Amino acid sequence: MLIDNLQYANWSEKIFRQMREGGVDAVHVTISYHENFRETVLNFEQWNRWFEQYPDLIMKGQWASDVDKARETGRTAIFFGFQNPSPIEDDIGLVEIVHTLGARFMQLTYNNQSLLATGCYEAEDPGITRMGKQVIKEMNRVGLVVDMSHSADRSTIEAADISERPIAITHANPYDWSPALRNKKDDVIRAVTQNGGMMGFSVYPHHLKDKGDCTLEGFCEMIARTAEKYGAQHLGIGTDLCQDHADSVVEWMRVGRWSKEIDYGEGSASAPGFPDMPKWFKDNRDFGNIENGLRATGLNSDEVAGIMGKNWHRFYAENFTPKG
Repeated sequence: MLIDNLQYANWSEKIFRQMREGGVDAVHVTISYHENFRETVLNFEQWNRWFEQYPDLIMKGQWASDVDKARETGRTAIFFGFQNPSPIEDDIGLVEIVHTLGARFMQLTYNNQSLLATGCYEAEDPGITRMGKQVIKEMNRVGLVVDMSHSADRSTIEAADISERPIAITHANPYDWSPALRNKKDDVIRAVTQNGGMMGFSVYPHHLKDKGDCTLEGFCEMIARTAEKYGAQHLGIGTDLCQDHADSVVEWMRVGRWSKEIDYGEGSASAPGFPDMPKWFKDNRDFGNIENGLRATGLNSDEVAGIMGKNWHRFYAENFTPKG
């Protein structure tokens, strides 16, 4: 079983076919960065058209059983998520609506302060807000997973403790391996995993040691060391693959509508576009490199199978359904 729990690509038949060539059974795709509710609905509509156009390649994923159905029928199940709570605007009632439409993950913040929590680029982190506590409770009720991939440390730890269901960091790496603001410190990873949550490892170069020159061996050794500390059952892959986008798309990711200034965030003024991917992972056909690399670290076959997809499958089964 192969699940990638975060991609944001310029979707096309080419990419859908690469998913099939790579044997990818399910992908969690970002359908909102800064979009409001109505704009996000338009993104759901676009995906419905793709499901109609390419029924032999992709299908809508809502439940863990859809991963099994995709495997049985030779397709890739597509699960939806938001990298920002902007689709629910300031209306807690929209949490249930977006889950009904098919959303299964929602970040409480992108890089900034939101109505719910603090993003990783803010100087101060006061933690989960009053609304944030109520939204987490509602997300727990309906089966919308709390994602803290872009959130600051205190906010993430508080979310893991407040949430009655496990939360996720869908795409990041350990800070002590590569000290990017978006990567996660030990106490953050511990809070998430001790509460039953999941961490997906990213191959986005800004999150890697030595960026695009990161070696496959170094990446897989990092995963193996993380498994030793926190348990392999809490780990998966969330590549953050941003394939085939124009560099101008980075501006929407970083700036949205909140600023008139270019916020380079995880990039730099001299290189504002998408960075070059490591040579061992260019697209969905390269997951075999990661699997082979994990085996070479000494992780056993069950641990490798879990990290490559079975752990996310279990997490989906336990956390996408409404309570009660």
